[in-house]
Amino acid sequence: MEEQKSIKELLSLKGKTVLITGCTRGIGEAISYRLAEAGAGLKLVDIDKDGLEQLQKNLGKVTFVEIHRVDLSIKDEIDILWENIQGSEPDILINNAGIYPFINFQNLDDKSLAKIMDINLNSVLWMCQQMINRRGDKGGVIVNISTIEAILPFTSGLIPYGLSKAGVIALSRSLAKEYGKSNFRINTILPGGINTPGTRNITGSLEKMDINPLQLGKDFVRRLPLGRYGTPDEVARVVLFLASELSSYVHGALITVDGGFLSS
Repeated sequence: MEEQKSIKELLSLKGKTVLITGCTRGIGEAISYRLAEAGAGLKLVDIDKDGLEQLQKNLGKVTFVEIHRVDLSIKDEIDILWENIQGSEPDILINNAGIYPFINFQNLDDKSLAKIMDINLNSVLWMCQQMINRRGDKGGVIVNISTIEAILPFTSGLIPYGLSKAGVIALSRSLAKEYGKSNFRINTILPGGINTPGTRNITGSLEKMDINPLQLGKDFVRRLPLGRYGTPDEVARVVLFLASELSSYVHGALITVDGGFLSS
């Protein structure tokens, strides 16, 4: 019988390197802290240079931290990133970066749509392609962050956002089917109702669309079986599970972290 590892050994990411996109605030920041705590070395990618430097200062006391300012809407910058880390490719890739501007569908233009798709979907595709090409049969772990909005739209003005994040689900499941035998484990997390700096700052966008943010918030919480918003760290803990050996037989899964919203 195979000797069982302890929980501590299964959770440990010591000796692993993780690349995290969109890491300077909210869920991405929480993921960075949790995976550093688990012993992983970090390659942090964001467009926010000041935020990256602050994270490096804070987490550099705990683990190795390498920062890269990248505009993920530009494929050339993604390619340069992977050229710069050639020879030290990550074992684990967390695609967290995303934007969710509120746009009336009837006013949507091609430039706005292109930006949303480039950041939310296309960057995930190119990052996954680079990871798979560079790692080959060594495999690795990929965790992509989508949203419950891709499954069940709740708020007006997020049609392009939901479209882009639905694409992340389709991409993740297709990659899981094709690259499981190459030793990759690829899963998707669908957060919902998470209290982040971004969600706290959408009042102005909602009011422009004649949506009452207070009423929207009440309606959302009323539907939540747990009766409260989630925290970024509650998503980060699930990322840690998927990044670690605790989830060694979890592949191609969609895992909701939404307080039961989709079940209600």
